[in-house]
Parts: sequence; structure tokens; C-alpha cells
Amino acid sequence: MPYEGVWRFTAPAVDASVPQARHAVRDLLARQGVPASDDLVHGLLLIVSELVTNAVRHAALLSPMLAVEVAIGAEWVRVSVEDNHPYRPTALVADHGQTGGRGLLLVREITQEAGGACDVEHTASGGKVIWAALPLKPNGG
Repeated sequence: MPYEGVWRFTAPAVDASVPQARHAVRDLLARQGVPASDDLVHGLLLIVSELVTNAVRHAALLSPMLAVEVAIGAEWVRVSVEDNHPYRPTALVADHGQTGGRGLLLVREITQEAGGACDVEHTASGGKVIWAALPLKPNGG
């Protein structure tokens, strides 16, 4: 499929990177002609906003740069945000009460509603990647 691929860009861990990342992902999806519904695009952009916001808010001191990756497959889109901060948020797996957890709970909700998956992984450099993958063609049309 012509729209498949992986794109990665880095940004400073500052507030201005949140809308920049969202616009970059939106432009990418449009440019590649990804067959995503408006709802899916909206969900993906919300997820990107939350993940970048989370990295800016919690990781900036130890991680002045963050990386956003968009991987587009035939039937799914996966967005991930990587930073070099070792703190592993529990909000994706546990419940409320965690600092900065609300945004990640939102990410989890959006992902689950879309029938996708999300997780946190450690990177070799001691940081983390938070990712969410959403199916392009929701089951049952």
C-alpha cells in the first residue's frame, strides 16, 4: 500500500511542541492519503497531544528532546512518543491518582474505544516509549 511507512521526528520538550506534533501527524496522514475516518484522526491527534504534553510536563528536566514516531501499516496507525526519562507512568495500566495520569487515561480510553492497543516500553537508553496503535478499518464497517 502506498500510504505505509514509518516517520520519526524529534522536538524539544516544550509546550510549543504539542501543537507542532499534532499538526505534523495530521499533515502526514493527509499527505499519505491514509484511509482513516474523521473520528480516527481526531482520536490519534488527541493521543499525540496527550503523549507529547505528558513528555513535556514530566520528562523535560531529564529529557530536553522527545521523539514522535508514526508508523502506518495496511490496517493500523501507531503513534509513539519517546523520551529519556526513566519514570514509567502507571496510568495506562493502573487507575487514577497518578501524577499526570488523566491524559494517559484519556489515551487508554480512546485506544480501547477504537479497538486498539497501547503500552509503555523501556528503551535501551534508559528512557521510555509510550505508544498507541489504532485500527484503520474498525470491525463491522
